[in-house]
Amino acid sequence: MALKRTSLYVSGASPVNMTQAVFYNQDCIIYDLEDSVPIAEKDAARLLIYHTVRYHRPKDKYVLIRVNGIYSEFLDQDLQASVLAQPDALRIPKVEYAEEVRRISARIAELEQAYGLPVGGIKLWCNIESYLGVLNAEAIAKADPRVEALALGAEDFTASMKASRTKAGWEIFYARNAVLMACRAAGVEALDAVFSDINDMEGLKEDTKLTRNLGFDGKTVVHPRQIDIVNGFFTPSQKE
Repeated sequence: MALKRTSLYVSGASPVNMTQAVFYNQDCIIYDLEDSVPIAEKDAARLLIYHTVRYHRPKDKYVLIRVNGIYSEFLDQDLQASVLAQPDALRIPKVEYAEEVRRISARIAELEQAYGLPVGGIKLWCNIESYLGVLNAEAIAKADPRVEALALGAEDFTASMKASRTKAGWEIFYARNAVLMACRAAGVEALDAVFSDINDMEGLKEDTKLTRNLGFDGKTVVHPRQIDIVNGFFTPSQKE
């Protein structure tokens, strides 16, 4: 299985960032239709991402599309365009129940059949971003054969807990372990949360060292300058 040490979010509202993203050292590119795209630009971003993934796909990257929320008015259009573009996986935000995963998987299967594509080829990465998602993490990880990874979203999780996000990270320590154990039980990959201060390289090193020692497989990043540091921690040693 190819390494998925680093997953870089790239906004579908920024053609410049999408063009530049292929030249960095991240293992996975996540073309984003959700948080980074203003409502007025959703349609344009969807079209841009579709054409990029379908016709200009980077050859040496694992390619994902993050769709809008499960209950968003944009979701079905996102799924239609994304399935036709054929990324490696879709990243689903704010998953809280296994049934949500099964429902999305069934819709993807309908689209794959309608488009004449192999059913089951597109995988799912589920973002765990609330206390309900953490409590149901194992059921989510085992919900469907498409599920390939769970990824913790720290900012939204701490908001759901009425907690404060800190660099030390104790407020997400239980969530990290719960998501990690769910992934191990299900045999899927575990991806750690974003370290949001893109200027604090020492803080990033400490955070990544902790999560690598816990047992995570990789980490989501939000800026190219974070990639090489995270890759360094998650590259297996010769012994490993």
